[in-house]
Amino acid sequence: MAFLGCAVRRLASAARPQLTSPLCRTSCRTYSSEPTTEKSVPYEKTLKQDDAAASGPTKPLPRSADVVVIGGGSLGCQTVYHLAKMGMSNVVLLERDRLTAGTTWHTAGLLWQLRPSDVEVELLAHTRNVISKDLEEETGLHTGWIQNGGLFIASNKQRLDEYKRLMSLGKVYGIESHVLSPAETKDLYPLMNVDDLYGTLYVPKDGTMDPAGTCTTLSRAASARGATVIENCPVTGIKVRADDLGVKRVKAVETPHGTIETPCVVNCAGVWATKLGEMAGVKVPLIAMHHAYVVTERIEGIQNMPNVRDHDASVYLRLQGDALSVGGYEANPIFWEEVSDKFAFSLFDLDWDVFMQHIEGAINRVPVLEQTGIKSTVCGPESFTADHKPLMGEAPEVRGFFLGCGFNSAGMMLGGGCGRELAHWIIHGRPEKDMYGYDIRRFHSSLTDNQRWIRERSHESYAKNYSVVFPFDEPLASRNMRKDPFHQVLTEQGCVFQERHGWERPGWFTKDGQAPVKDYDYYGAYDIKRNQQYKYNELLGKEYTFDFPPHHDVIKSECLSCRHGVAVFDMSYFGKFYLTGPDAKKAADWLFTADVNKKPGSTVYTCMLNSRGGTEADLTVSRLESGAANLPLAPESDGDAYYLAIGGGVAEHNWNHIRTVIQDQGFRCQLTDHSEDMGMISIQGPKSREVLQEVLDADLSNDAFPFSTHKVVTAAGHQVRAMRLSFVGEMGWELHVPKGSCLSVYHAVMAAGAKHGIINSGYRAIDSLSIEKGYRHWHADLRPDDTPLEAGLAFTCKLKGSIPFQGRHRLEKQKEEGLRRRIVSFTIDEKVPMFGLEAIFRNGVPVGHLRRADYGFYIDKTIGYGYIRNPDGGVVSTDFVKSGEFTLERMGVTYKAKAHLRSPFDPENKRVKGIYD
Repeated sequence: MAFLGCAVRRLASAARPQLTSPLCRTSCRTYSSEPTTEKSVPYEKTLKQDDAAASGPTKPLPRSADVVVIGGGSLGCQTVYHLAKMGMSNVVLLERDRLTAGTTWHTAGLLWQLRPSDVEVELLAHTRNVISKDLEEETGLHTGWIQNGGLFIASNKQRLDEYKRLMSLGKVYGIESHVLSPAETKDLYPLMNVDDLYGTLYVPKDGTMDPAGTCTTLSRAASARGATVIENCPVTGIKVRADDLGVKRVKAVETPHGTIETPCVVNCAGVWATKLGEMAGVKVPLIAMHHAYVVTERIEGIQNMPNVRDHDASVYLRLQGDALSVGGYEANPIFWEEVSDKFAFSLFDLDWDVFMQHIEGAINRVPVLEQTGIKSTVCGPESFTADHKPLMGEAPEVRGFFLGCGFNSAGMMLGGGCGRELAHWIIHGRPEKDMYGYDIRRFHSSLTDNQRWIRERSHESYAKNYSVVFPFDEPLASRNMRKDPFHQVLTEQGCVFQERHGWERPGWFTKDGQAPVKDYDYYGAYDIKRNQQYKYNELLGKEYTFDFPPHHDVIKSECLSCRHGVAVFDMSYFGKFYLTGPDAKKAADWLFTADVNKKPGSTVYTCMLNSRGGTEADLTVSRLESGAANLPLAPESDGDAYYLAIGGGVAEHNWNHIRTVIQDQGFRCQLTDHSEDMGMISIQGPKSREVLQEVLDADLSNDAFPFSTHKVVTAAGHQVRAMRLSFVGEMGWELHVPKGSCLSVYHAVMAAGAKHGIINSGYRAIDSLSIEKGYRHWHADLRPDDTPLEAGLAFTCKLKGSIPFQGRHRLEKQKEEGLRRRIVSFTIDEKVPMFGLEAIFRNGVPVGHLRRADYGFYIDKTIGYGYIRNPDGGVVSTDFVKSGEFTLERMGVTYKAKAHLRSPFDPENKRVKGIYD
């Protein structure tokens, strides 16, 4: 019998050649794609069948189907179940082998209810309900759910602070959790070493799922509702056709046993999803890695203990009857370089050199493991993505091709929630929840087939999976992928960049010299030399806190310089699109909530909605003069033309939303992207007019150049489009500048601003200034599950007129019935930082949580925005807000809060109009 403690000691001495042991296997570090001999997994059964009858499809193939789901793992089974449950009976699931044969069969099957994301908490809650209750009620079958609880280990204050944040969020959703002292933890889990603990978070209703039991029950429930589940039927091709407008659409699925005509395919093929995507010309940016755990022999006293996640040791301990499964995430995972199609119910040999760090962490946490044997090793393939989030939604390349893959070893726990959202996506065109964080459209098209980006970013996400999620963290992998014309000059001036959508955008400016981003060093893994004297990484590390960051005063200086003087912001990463063509006006009327058809020269802030009235985007739309092309500043147009400026982090999402609506409505118009052709700087503050009047050949007075208008003007001898807009609540202008003119215009602005104290400022300042003013950030204060009425943006909606627009009927109904939820601003008097996810209580009852929070330096208070509900389900009226006593809970501590229905800063909007009393 091999004991875990012996394995640790033997590996430690493996550097001495004369000492060898079966557990060391220093020569076994292989990147082979060949499966190993079968190992046992910690379940009573799997769905594998060894009989010869499994040579053809288990059922005849239908000629056609409304939807074909490919892949019989957790996501495939959950998706077909939810499609059938929502009334779509003509659905087929195709599995090339047996259900769960790919990666699902060997999963650890853990379910933790608390995550640092409100949407994920909701997704996990639905999975738990399906597995623990719904399926058993529907079928009479037990799925294998075990509710033994979950225990999160904190070895330091920052980790416990993170857990306290989760606890506060959990209160909003009714999830029971308790912060325990080391002594209380020992009482709960007597076998645990608590000497090095700071504390723990205990969630009693966490548990464990069984893959075979779950997928079997899901398939039976789906079949009972009319769905068809066919095993032993590999997919060999996906037919795609072009419609009358040249749009590519799914036509059919091909197999060795026949073809199924279908307009919709769902790619739930796990690590094989990339190959399936290639069949249809769809890019699927994921990568396969070895992911492992070991199963111990029997441990006396371990029965009924909760599952354990020791994030600081990067290890989990899953209760397995009277034993434990031990696994985790290492810094040097093995990539599966050549993904094999013949890998059903197969595993790799375990590389102990890679895995041993988890054993060491496990023995430290549960010392009895040192004298416990290993019953089996489980090392299988798993798919991982660039941000450790799944890939979902309709592929940009082919209509009707949906993704449900890349689940980063969390496919069982997220499967129920994501399966339901995918079903909504397919049936209704959009999911119910805000799934942007999982939507394939969150990645720019230039990145999704960039192998360096996929590999580096996926590695970093894997290695940091158990790291504390800090508010101001940034990736180190695959940086400098997209740089604007100002990048070098801003680097020289101390810019500390953030990464968004592949772009490097200014975060803030350090006074201590340059802090360039270096090439990725894989954190020293794979014998790659670590970056030395890496200032950028050091600055990031200093910001790893849930307190005010050490550069708080630098951000304050940038904000107050803008409020009192003038600051310049590089916003070049913004998306810059033109909408032109015969039906451009029809498209604009339907796409945009506001009336953008004012006279040429006008600029309008507006939203775009989905059919359910949820906000897919907020942006500015500028009406252009018709005329000859003056690219990139103006497109050729003999009719209506519009210039769209969109936050760069969501530009791809906006691009695809607009294109999809144009296709669905049959509008004859063109959307063209000039994001890379132009830079954009925004000059904001009370002194912005004085500065720009020296640079621009135009009258900038209020009468000549009013707020929310634009003109093509000359700046330092170069043509630019100047827009009088603000995202910080001050008088200011954006200059949209052709790429080749950017530096000349920038230097002219800085020279003219020198006597006015002009400074560079970054997005950390924009975040603070915008929340102080009450401006919304899409995907924070404003998401696809929020309507403009709930978000306080009714003024962007042309409801007084008769022009139809997408989602209008839902807004009219909501306006008539009253708002059941609405956004509210909160301020607190105590000088404590908040970052979002803090619980909101009204008269002691939880009514919501903060979506976004920051410090407002001008009003000198912490500010948060969150949506609140009426606990009795009624309307959230103005009186409901004004009559309540509100508190915010941060890490278990409550603070009295003042609720505001208008921004506490410049509620009359005087400053953006240039009125400084």
